[in-house]
Amino acid sequence: MTTAENNLPPSSEVLHCHIDAGVATIRLNRANHGNALNMALVEAFANAVNQIVNTSSVRVVLLTGSGKNFCVGGDIQSFIEERDDLSGFVAAITEPLHNALAQLEASHLPIVAALNGAVGGAGIGLALIADFVLAAESMKLRCGYTAIGLSPDAGSSWLLANRVGAFRARQLLLSNSTLDAQACLNLGLVDGVYPDADLLTQAQRLVEALRGGSAKAMSRVKHLLDHSITQRTFKSHLDLERKLIIDSAAEGDAQEGILAFMEKRQANFS
Repeated sequence: MTTAENNLPPSSEVLHCHIDAGVATIRLNRANHGNALNMALVEAFANAVNQIVNTSSVRVVLLTGSGKNFCVGGDIQSFIEERDDLSGFVAAITEPLHNALAQLEASHLPIVAALNGAVGGAGIGLALIADFVLAAESMKLRCGYTAIGLSPDAGSSWLLANRVGAFRARQLLLSNSTLDAQACLNLGLVDGVYPDADLLTQAQRLVEALRGGSAKAMSRVKHLLDHSITQRTFKSHLDLERKLIIDSAAEGDAQEGILAFMEKRQANFS
């Protein structure tokens, strides 16, 4: 282990992060809440990403979650608690999240995501930022933004469109359909489906293969393909998403959508 690897990114109650032999593993750790993104988890994620991309020995990143779900998206309970200034809260939480995702994408490190259980909302951005997305048979994806009166964040609209095309991404975001792992594989949203018990083994096998490759060559491959899909860069798209979700959070539909979700009833949007 190098000196740089001894200076490990900090773990916390809500996120575990460690670097071993060039592999940086980020594990979301709010299992009792579906690894929903609250401010504490977002700040821990941002801190971990910052230290990982500034550790020269890191060759590959593995993203996963504790418990039964990878990440259900934003923490609805936080939205309820902050409903008197929901727009301000959304502005505050998306800033470190978007900065961290942009930093991770710009690092050109190979990234592997191992997804189990529910993947929704901003969790889609965390999942699809990866170059290789492996899913357990239990994995299910649902966008869910418009169901609570919000527009996408965390790069989810950009990443969905890059994976399946703009038209199909639009359908997924508008319909809030739930897709199982096989449907996600058929669409190209994930790259492999495995029994839940085998998911991490398969992900670690892939991580090891990537770790053994040429870091410079792989970085250059990612750099060459940075702008091959869209004229808008990932960073500029994140900025646009952040502006629009803040605007959405300031409107009555978001308040109604979040309350309806918590009360398990149909939302009555304006």
